[in-house]
Amino acid sequence: MIKILDYFNHIIWGYILIYLLLGAGIYFTISMGIIQFRHFMHMFAVLKNSNKSDNSGISSFQALCTTLAARVGTGNLTGVAIALTTGGPGAIFWMWLVALIGMATSFAENTLAQLYKIKDDKGNYRGGPAYYMANGLKMRWMGILFSIFLIIAFGLIFNSVQANSIAQATLVAFGFNPCYVGIVLAIICGIIIFGGLRFIARIAELIVPIMAIAYLILTCCIMINNIDRLPGVFLLIIKHAFGLQEAVSGIVSYSITQSMIQGIQRGLFSNEAGMGSAPNIAATASPYPPHPASQGYVQMLGVFMDTLIICSATAIIIIFSGILNNTGETNSISGIELTQRALSSAVGDWGAIFIAIAIFFFAFTSIIANYAYAENNMIFLYKNHTAGLYILRIATLSMVIFGSIAEMPLVWKLADASMGLMALINLIAILMLSSIILKLTKDYNSQRKTGKLPIFNINSYPDIRKQIKNNIWKI
Repeated sequence: MIKILDYFNHIIWGYILIYLLLGAGIYFTISMGIIQFRHFMHMFAVLKNSNKSDNSGISSFQALCTTLAARVGTGNLTGVAIALTTGGPGAIFWMWLVALIGMATSFAENTLAQLYKIKDDKGNYRGGPAYYMANGLKMRWMGILFSIFLIIAFGLIFNSVQANSIAQATLVAFGFNPCYVGIVLAIICGIIIFGGLRFIARIAELIVPIMAIAYLILTCCIMINNIDRLPGVFLLIIKHAFGLQEAVSGIVSYSITQSMIQGIQRGLFSNEAGMGSAPNIAATASPYPPHPASQGYVQMLGVFMDTLIICSATAIIIIFSGILNNTGETNSISGIELTQRALSSAVGDWGAIFIAIAIFFFAFTSIIANYAYAENNMIFLYKNHTAGLYILRIATLSMVIFGSIAEMPLVWKLADASMGLMALINLIAILMLSSIILKLTKDYNSQRKTGKLPIFNINSYPDIRKQIKNNIWKI
């Protein structure tokens, strides 16, 4: 099984997605005038007024916290450790690059999700890639295919990945039985996911800022204590990214390839830009300013915070520890245990306990956010089918228990495969709808230039108006 998955992942990541992902990011970056750099401060300006909502949707801040809950999980603590052990320090550079380029891709997909959102039978906003494939491209079959892959990936496989990291972290820190950990975790998650999307959003809004700030404060303390070594860490990352460290040994090409593949894989898994996951929640928000592009700016910020800040923090802690220099040790441990040992070397034995607590909250919120993505796509497939939603919830909780006792290599390879298929379909869709994205971006920023609050007037775009349902953007 592992060999088959290895071959599949090698094809889809090594020959297809690397080029499509980077190509799409570069295309949107150029076509929108390097929007992620020119309008960097505007992301924070939009965030200031992101706590507004209405009866149909959650606030933009709640949407950001929920998507961050999904992003800020094992990709930041376990995924970075895997990238470092299999791709070397250079993998972190490629994680940065894919995040910076991916910010433009994230803007594109989340703007589309807002534009093509609908109201479900209960009057709540629903949307995401499946909806812009069905309504924007008139390819419902494509939306169905995407929804199936997302439900498998986020509702099932990714949640087993998150549970796996929690179980391993608590085993190292406290010696807890992974099976019991999985059962307790499933019970807690079950209470929340049965409460619905708004309850999930409220939990995420409460937990995500606290856990992210606490983790960053600890990291900043470690960096301040090792400030003289910080330039060397960044230099090491750059050298490995371009094979400068390996030039004398004649394995430059292989080293760069491994760094790129691992950095892009783990980077996409962490920040999810272009994957089509975050748009499922971004579409349910009531944006302010009332324009689809405003949600694109908010979600761009999520990609930046996830990879450029939190993933970098984990990478710096591990590199500071010197564990990567001990080949024998890195061969015997990997994933979350590596991160725990690295932090313990910096702050003492309580570092492993801190990481266990951090990964619990990071991965726990990821599980409930991942479920929200899956539920959104189940409703696309079956409307508000009560039995279908109950089956999805039970299956999600079952995978949480399975993931807590499963072998990590198999779980991660399944995650890579499902993530690759999702991203492939979504990237094709947003490229096909790129002309719509550019129109919305131009409309938003032309209003900003005149000093107006950007408001989307659907009547100015009769070609788009025919594709929109429920009079969502009626002024």
